Amino acid sequence: MAPTAAAYVQPIADSTSVFKEDIFKGKVLFCTGGGSGICRGMTEAMMRHGANATIVGRKLDRLQQTAKELSEATGRECLPVQADVRQPATLEEAVAKTIEKFGRIDFVICGAAGNFLAPISGVSENAFKTVIEIDTIGTYSTIKATIAHVRASKGAYIHVSATLHYNGTPYQVHVSAAKAGVDALSAVLAVEEGPHGVRSNVIAPGPIANTEGMDRLSPKNVDKDKFNAYPVGRQGDVKDIANATVFLFSPAASYITGQVLPVDGGSEHTRYQLLPYPQSVLDPKSVAHLIKARM
Repeated sequence: MAPTAAAYVQPIADSTSVFKEDIFKGKVLFCTGGGSGICRGMTEAMMRHGANATIVGRKLDRLQQTAKELSEATGRECLPVQADVRQPATLEEAVAKTIEKFGRIDFVICGAAGNFLAPISGVSENAFKTVIEIDTIGTYSTIKATIAHVRASKGAYIHVSATLHYNGTPYQVHVSAAKAGVDALSAVLAVEEGPHGVRSNVIAPGPIANTEGMDRLSPKNVDKDKFNAYPVGRQGDVKDIANATVFLFSPAASYITGQVLPVDGGSEHTRYQLLPYPQSVLDPKSVAHLIKARM
């Protein structure tokens, strides 16, 4: 029997090998959820190309450490500000601190999010509401707090969504509903604010390796090779999301607004259920050992 041919694996590119290093010189980024994971990578990429940044989150110690590391790595300024997207007043204060420090806001990443695995029957009203408050209402509140400044700079928004709601995804009713709302918010924002010079788009990451979200949502004790069935030959990397961010915020994307860009290596076309189906919905207790702690 002839050996199976190896699939081609697309390389991971660094944004600095593609885009001008000073493309965002003099610009300022405001990012919720920027203290870790995907949003940290998005922020770092923007800073590597000349932007200063404010990162917002609930854990000040982590924000301060991240800001220090980002500034040292990029030579740009990063301001850590503690705020909770569920509390609009704290976002308004974070915006005020950003204006005091940098004098402007050009770009906004709405990236604060929460998620966990649970069937509809096991998601409490409070848990469902909390995810909506963080993802959907948090995005709305971030827009409200920043829009006057983004209008003034003729800037742009990127909202971090997901691909889960494109098809029914068991154990993800809360985040599917929340991210569908985020996509809708971005579309309306693009239409209403376009005449004011503002663009709004969505990046929908697929599975991104070595992130807290992927670690918590990937079932335990499952063969990790199962996650490599992607048309591009590999799982996503934070740099893949960062590169899409640099492009969408750059002048090269000036004719792109109101769009949702899945950055998933084509995995939506080959997607499988994370948990055994229909076993996981017929007998949730039988898969409890596969589920990690809630986020």
